[in-house]
Amino acid sequence: MNDRQNDFLKFQGQTNQSPYLIEVERAEGIYIYDKSGKSYMDMIAGVAVNNTGHSHPKIIEAIKNQVDKYLHVMVYGEFIQDSQLNFSKKLASLLPDSLSCVYTVNSGTEANEAALKLVKRVTGRTELISFRGSYHGSTHGSLSVSGNEVKKQAYRPLLPDVKFLTFNKIEDLEQITTKTAGVIIETIQGDAGVRFPSMEFMKALRNRCTETGTLLIFDEIQCGIGRAGKLFAFEHFDVIPDVLTLGKALGGGMPIGALVSSQEKLYEFTYNPMLGHITTFGGHPVNCAAALACLEILETEINFKEVERLGSILENIIYQNVEIKEVRRKGMMFAFDMESFERVEKVVKKCLEKGLISFWFLSHPYSFRLSPPVNITEEEIRKAGRIILEAIEETF
Repeated sequence: MNDRQNDFLKFQGQTNQSPYLIEVERAEGIYIYDKSGKSYMDMIAGVAVNNTGHSHPKIIEAIKNQVDKYLHVMVYGEFIQDSQLNFSKKLASLLPDSLSCVYTVNSGTEANEAALKLVKRVTGRTELISFRGSYHGSTHGSLSVSGNEVKKQAYRPLLPDVKFLTFNKIEDLEQITTKTAGVIIETIQGDAGVRFPSMEFMKALRNRCTETGTLLIFDEIQCGIGRAGKLFAFEHFDVIPDVLTLGKALGGGMPIGALVSSQEKLYEFTYNPMLGHITTFGGHPVNCAAALACLEILETEINFKEVERLGSILENIIYQNVEIKEVRRKGMMFAFDMESFERVEKVVKKCLEKGLISFWFLSHPYSFRLSPPVNITEEEIRKAGRIILEAIEETF
């Protein structure tokens, strides 16, 4: 271990005991380059963040243009700033009419925190319902509605009045009642290993929430912004939520989150009490400029039929190895099941040696994950498939 790696471990707070320790020099397209000049195919895109690849020229240009004008000027919600307003109008234009108002925050977990507050404020109720296997963030509120007990147990007590149902089990939906303020669900569960609900389940969930006056929150922080092969994952199910939360890929590599609902519902944050949700850096003008550019790229440059075609190619290449027991995929969102965590770990490490970045799931360690940029080329897809196959074959 060199001096820089030792300093990294000494001076920066750590998230795990065995970080990758790649010393990043630059990143472009699907590649990250370290300080020795080695290139890595980034097949996780910063964990579903760089959906348009690294350093997309239109995003870089938007950032530079905004930096030349101004950075932070005021806490969110007081001044009219072009990048904030233009971003919000663009996002609203891509969504159904009932999702017409945007509250911009700093991250996905903050968007979920705000969503939990909003459904309580609008309904006057306290009960929150989530699903087993879910992941909604690491702050106290979002952790409270996440399903991984291993990650939660050291931080209890968490929020009271939270109930968990079984994902994709229609019978459980009867537990949503007139006491329930909101139901929060990942439209496609990410951390659980890419789990899809059925169309029937999603329709039943929407109907039950409508019947009981419960607000339905779709968390698309990981599966949205093109990741699942459509601009928004709920487009796969023909169901519209009352509240939508976004993050990760939304900023094109810059930190941002968004809470989206109707103007009527979001107005509840303005009185009784005033400043019902506040953020200093939410809607940062540079991040909003990047997010606007990201949405424009996805709208004008990405062919989602091609995303699906290329995703299917990669799935089929890797699935041919007998070590892969099951594949779950939507768009460029992949989970590859193996016999054990130990096998997954060996494959992930071997891929890294061969210059390809893959990853695993917090809540499903028997799978390795891929989430490459959605604008990846067929040549890159096939190259990545070959490297991963070689890594599996050389490991076992």
